[in-house]
Amino acid sequence: SKLQLKTGDLDPRLFSRLRHLQKLDLSDNLLDKFPNSLTLPDLRVLNCNNNKLEDVTALKQFPLLEELTYENNVYLTLNDDYKVMFLLQNLRLLNGKDITKLANHVRRVNSRKLTSKVTAHWEKFFRDQLPEKHTAEQVKSIKKKFLKSVQTNVVYGPSSLSEFTRWRVKMIAEEFLAYSLGLELNSDTEPEEKMDENEEESTESPREAAEEVAQVGDFSSYISNVTVTPSKRKRNNSKSSPGNKRSKSQANTEEEAAEDVSAEPLHFLQCHSKGNSREDFKTQLWSCVFEPVLDSGARKDPIVSSSRTVATCGGESVCLIDCETGTVLKKYKVATEEFFSVAWTTLTMVISDSRKKAHNILAAAGRRGIVKLIHVAADFCYGEIKAHKKPIATVCFSPTQETHLFTASYDKRIALWDIGIPDCDYNFKASQLLVLETASIPLRIALVPTCPEQYLLAGCEDGCFAWNIKLDKGQKSRPFEAIFQFPDDESMTTSHRVDGLAFLNDDVVVSKSSKPGCIYLWSWSRSFDAKGKGCQRTMSAVILAELEWSTTDMSYLTLSTCPAKEYVFCGDEKGSVWMYNLSSYTTAWGSAKGKRSERRISPTQILKWPELRVNGEQPPEILVNNVVADPAFTYLVVLTSVNITAIWKKS
Repeated sequence: SKLQLKTGDLDPRLFSRLRHLQKLDLSDNLLDKFPNSLTLPDLRVLNCNNNKLEDVTALKQFPLLEELTYENNVYLTLNDDYKVMFLLQNLRLLNGKDITKLANHVRRVNSRKLTSKVTAHWEKFFRDQLPEKHTAEQVKSIKKKFLKSVQTNVVYGPSSLSEFTRWRVKMIAEEFLAYSLGLELNSDTEPEEKMDENEEESTESPREAAEEVAQVGDFSSYISNVTVTPSKRKRNNSKSSPGNKRSKSQANTEEEAAEDVSAEPLHFLQCHSKGNSREDFKTQLWSCVFEPVLDSGARKDPIVSSSRTVATCGGESVCLIDCETGTVLKKYKVATEEFFSVAWTTLTMVISDSRKKAHNILAAAGRRGIVKLIHVAADFCYGEIKAHKKPIATVCFSPTQETHLFTASYDKRIALWDIGIPDCDYNFKASQLLVLETASIPLRIALVPTCPEQYLLAGCEDGCFAWNIKLDKGQKSRPFEAIFQFPDDESMTTSHRVDGLAFLNDDVVVSKSSKPGCIYLWSWSRSFDAKGKGCQRTMSAVILAELEWSTTDMSYLTLSTCPAKEYVFCGDEKGSVWMYNLSSYTTAWGSAKGKRSERRISPTQILKWPELRVNGEQPPEILVNNVVADPAFTYLVVLTSVNITAIWKKS
């Protein structure tokens, strides 16, 4: 461990002589994959924490492995956990957790279900296509078609596992063909998948891939042949306990509180596709922010008081979309990046002959830990800040200091940068002003509206924290000042993933916990004790209410607020958007004696994902990763896990 080892440093000739090695620690290195022929026939315990691993399938060469850890390999996901459970029949502990029961389910139940679906798919669509006397060429052609079709159409389990499901379906389909048609079996299914991706990328010339400039033009790959059947649901009056699955029939409306918000789906765009491919329903979309309105200039829409232009990001691109027309106005692409977050600021720049003019600047960041700065009106990415060595989860600008940018990273730090103001030749000087140390990965950040230059709040993998960010304090690197406790079954706990965080007004915080279906509204001023001395104090969040939301335990489906209209929005694991109009509650919460609402507050309305048919088929399961309204709540932009941006308009 800790030797800066790369994959090439693991010499198979040496390792294959270690016939009796049982325990190997390769943590804190730079390994991006495992060589296929290390052998190690007796290996039982393997530690690969803190590397750069991108794939786990090579671990199948260690069949006796019982304990495996690979935490802090940012490219590995839940899908990889399922792959190793399937590949390693003796695995008991994965990242310190006993997985025996789950692994048995993955190997038996999951495999059985998928096998029957694969077989049924062959019987229904392909068996009759193969003549009784068939040539090798016909078999080859039908095999290719079947493998493609079965991976697209056989869906099982949550969509967070869709990559694992595709991988298993392909494996099962190849075994099935080998068995029923006597075809040769591909022993390693991985390289073929990689090929497909490369084929798709090769539609772009190397020069295009290298040009990191914003490209102008209408890239709106409207999803072809779409049929839309919108459906809406008003709030339900069910007092369902968190454990109960809500049935579709629970639609008894509570007349006095129910109001039909009436939003209609306007556009469905597929504009973040890898290599501009129409077949891409995999790219995850993560963040969107409406462009600030400049006092002058063509962008201001005379009909509404807020902008109708939104920046969205996901995969290798950032798009600028006109919500009314559905036109993709600009698209900015970096071939090796995966963008996670975007944020706007307005800088007053000196243009020629010393005149000053306000311009909107977009910051975009993601997997590479680099912030790109884009002057949108000039279609020009004028600079970058190498902010972190690990991915950046989220970025936000200070509302009062237009050049101050916060970046929150997987390196467990939140940094404050002064990005400077570019001169007329776009020279600029960025400097780091502060580093906030976090105990776990920060996921969402919010500046406290009443004192945005003094306190920052962050939802992290392991809790909700606050920092003092006042710049007149000497120390540049700071620990957190407070960690907040929330109710947990019987007691209070600080330890839970907070993957949604926003202010509803100057005082009310909305935060979403990874505990199934749990969105809390709480008071910042009553929870945070500014008078206490010292750092890292534990404070109890003063809960005002809890919102009724989906019972899913899926993480990273984030929430947003529309303070001007006192709305909260949160998408779920089924493509629906839950909307809460909280205007009738905020006055009571604002008074000093405001007590906690006993009942969970039901959504005012749930916008159901319309029945979308793409080329006659329904897309796979749809997660809503993010949903954002413009400040006046005219448009609602819904970002999904299947590379579809949906734009709704309030009617």
